[in-house]
Amino acid sequence: MTDDAPAAKTAKDRRIDELDERILWELNRNADLTNQALADRLHVSPSTTLARMKSLREAGILGTAHATVDYGSLGLPLQAIVAVRLRAQARPAIRTYAERVIRLPNVLNIFFLGGQTDFLIHVVMRSPEQLRDFVASRLSMDPAVASTETQIVFDWLRSEDRPTATAGFDELRDPIE
Repeated sequence: MTDDAPAAKTAKDRRIDELDERILWELNRNADLTNQALADRLHVSPSTTLARMKSLREAGILGTAHATVDYGSLGLPLQAIVAVRLRAQARPAIRTYAERVIRLPNVLNIFFLGGQTDFLIHVVMRSPEQLRDFVASRLSMDPAVASTETQIVFDWLRSEDRPTATAGFDELRDPIE
């Protein structure tokens, strides 16, 4: 049996129009919006937003929703960002290193960077001592690592914490045609 259905468009193939963009920004601000609430905000029918979101997911443009967690309530009140620079000979295995590190306990996110720092690794810990031990034994001791630098996070905000998270966006980019 053959599948004659057209293949789903990928992110590079799928054009985003103004409504798609508005959907994405609304969900970026609040991924918990019901389909009805999203449709009401955008002044379109719920079936329209549902179809658009399905198409955006199939193209890989819209991913999963994420919860904002109070890690302190889980006994992990300390957040840090660890800058990691790899040894020159380890750079061909940069993806392998990141895949290994993201599996470590307490690692929330890894950001690949251009420049002198290769990664920023976002971690949560129960204490400064646990952070020190993690960086010293789990990150710095890796043979691929040339250096680390740790920054403690005192507080953080997301764009969703602003009442007008998407205000001014049109001034920063060319409009979608």
